[in-house]
Amino acid sequence: MTIQSSPGSSSYLPGSSGYLDMFPERRMSYFSNSYVIGLTVAAGIGGLLFGYDTGVISGALLYIKDEFEVVNQSSFLQETIVSMALVGAIIGAAAGGWINDAYGRKKATLLADAVFAAGSVVMAAAPDPYVLILGRLFVGLGVGIASVTAPVYIAEASPSEVRGGLVSTNVLMITGGQFLSYLVNLAFTEVPGTWRWMLGVSGVPAVVQFCIMLCLPESPRWLFMKNDKDKAIAILSKIYDIARLEDEIENLSVAEEEERQKRNDVKISDVFKSKEIRLAFLAGAGLQAFQQFTGINTVMYYSPTIVQMAGFRSNQLALLLSLIVAAMNAAGTVLGIYLIDHFGRKKLALSSLAGVIASLVVLAGAFFGKSSGSSNELFGWIAVLGLALYIAFFSPGMGPVPWTVNSEIYPEQYRGICGGMSATVNWVSNLIVAETFLSVAEAVGTGWTFVILACIAVLAVVFVTVYVPETVGLTFVEVEQIWKERAWGSGYNTESLLERGNDN
Repeated sequence: MTIQSSPGSSSYLPGSSGYLDMFPERRMSYFSNSYVIGLTVAAGIGGLLFGYDTGVISGALLYIKDEFEVVNQSSFLQETIVSMALVGAIIGAAAGGWINDAYGRKKATLLADAVFAAGSVVMAAAPDPYVLILGRLFVGLGVGIASVTAPVYIAEASPSEVRGGLVSTNVLMITGGQFLSYLVNLAFTEVPGTWRWMLGVSGVPAVVQFCIMLCLPESPRWLFMKNDKDKAIAILSKIYDIARLEDEIENLSVAEEEERQKRNDVKISDVFKSKEIRLAFLAGAGLQAFQQFTGINTVMYYSPTIVQMAGFRSNQLALLLSLIVAAMNAAGTVLGIYLIDHFGRKKLALSSLAGVIASLVVLAGAFFGKSSGSSNELFGWIAVLGLALYIAFFSPGMGPVPWTVNSEIYPEQYRGICGGMSATVNWVSNLIVAETFLSVAEAVGTGWTFVILACIAVLAVVFVTVYVPETVGLTFVEVEQIWKERAWGSGYNTESLLERGNDN
């Protein structure tokens, strides 16, 4: 599909590789527009909440077990304290897609912040493990909504040539939040009420983001599709120069006309009626599931526990080694921000998975060696090395790729609901892994648990190779065309997504 653009332009879609090759002066870099960077960082605080909560509970759990003997005696209670936030996140992500489409990205972010802050207060004041679990549920609701909203908000405000890197900034905030959580954990190890401070401090970034978002605009694409074109154009004018602005507005107008020909209200069932959207959702949801089933949040939630399993019994030493792992996670994500728009989403994911498989084999070997009773200290350090290698390979690729791909593969009409559904898949997968890891490790041994994760990573390689397209540098319209061609063949061009989908 082509559009008629401003005088002197081409028929290429603005932001596509052909368009930018013809008009290289209109190409934008990551730091060429401070306004876009500001929107990205502000929205990315939602990722910081996500990451902080993921990381902080791993350290806090060590001290929660010391205060509540019932928790220390029950692996199930430990897993529930960790995973109840995931239950909340599943609900928040499922509702978050609808909230985003109905009320906008900005209001969804404000709601997420309010719920998260309330949950952090409940956790800090919890008199027993059961009130703590309730607080974890509230925090999870906020994280779930934020996990849907932040990538979409950033993607819709980003020029296509830097969209991958800017959306990956949200993942950098997640990994930065995890690193910050380990710093906070270490800082409060000698303070009375250790774990209460660790969990209560999490409300601070939520309050900060709430105040910032009150001063920031709604997503320009969402405003345009809701017929608030004047506000949308005013925001876009701060992102693009005048020549490209005209083309971007024309592009949005074409997209709006297509949306007008479709149903006004999209239901979950519509996702599965349309062949193109089914294929897109399979790719997006599959990436989210494999991100979790290859073990990332097992490593992040339980890294101090894994370090202790490896033979390092001191809580503080376990936290210190886990801090190093978290620092590598953040550093790897910085590398991913560069690679994702230069190396490509698909190649990056496949390279990342290859390293993940090798790292999980090293971890499995370390625990098999430790269980044999020989040279426990050596195998303990090999386990720590395996953790570090795992993060080094995972963080640049399978960390940012699923979130980036899901922010760009759905048409505007489906972006909220499909983004919410795929994020829900991520959180359900996260819940399954978090709720079962310690129990599976007790049942079959830690070594065999990592072997299982390695086998899943092999399946992930096959999945990415077959089902995930390369989307680097493409506009939203061009990505939509990929799914049309995959569904109906290369001769398919301009028919409505729903026209064909409803006939299937």
